[in-house]
Order: sequence, then C-alpha cells, then structure tokens
Amino acid sequence: MRKSLSRIVVTGVLAVVTSVVIIAQENPEAAKVKNPVAATPESIATGKQVYTRYCATCHGINGQGGSGSDISPPAPNLTDDEWKRGSTDGEIFAVIKNGVPDLTMEPWGNRIKDEDIWNVVNYVRSLAKKK
Repeated sequence: MRKSLSRIVVTGVLAVVTSVVIIAQENPEAAKVKNPVAATPESIATGKQVYTRYCATCHGINGQGGSGSDISPPAPNLTDDEWKRGSTDGEIFAVIKNGVPDLTMEPWGNRIKDEDIWNVVNYVRSLAKKK
C-alpha cells in the first residue's frame, strides 16, 4: 500500500514538473496555429484597449516591461527581439490564454475572448514595429 502511494505521488510530481518545463519553453504545437484575425487598424485598436485593461499593469503601457517586486519577477519587454516563450502569433496567443506559471503570469483565457486575445497579439506585434 505504501509503495503504491509513493508511486502515485512520484508520478504526480513528475507530471507537474514536466508540464511546467513544457510551458516554460517554446511551444511547437502553438507555433503551428495561424492568427485568424487580420492585423487591421480596427483589430490593433481593439487589442490596445484589451491590452490597456488587462496587460499594461504588468507589461507597461508601451509594452516595455514592468519592474517586478519582491514576490514577482519583472514582466518581459514585449517590444524587443527576445521572446523566451516563442515568438509566433500562435505561441503568443497560447501564453496569453494559458499563462506562464513559473513567471506568475496568470491565464487570461477564462476572462478574455479568443478573438480579443488575437487582437492583443496584433497590438503587441504593432508595438514591436514602432521601435
């Protein structure tokens, strides 16, 4: 009985560690997903509104990152060339929708509609182009 319980606990811990490692790296499956929302001025404007409401607190109003705190690491700069979680539209969408637990970025998929997440992706892309 004790060995069975130990195996279950070890298996559970390994599953959690594996999922965190997978989330913390580029996401090949998400990379295959194409953005279904064209980057029109309307999409970018909507994305800016959603970004300002939900994202700017951590990432800054211009997407240049946040300062962090004693309990939270700084939010990444979204205007630079370094994207540790993947740089395709699909990967950016997945990070917004599913969050990044090891960076304390919470998932937004239950609060922001998919279409609006795609609009945010388009807006973030427009920030990088303004550098």
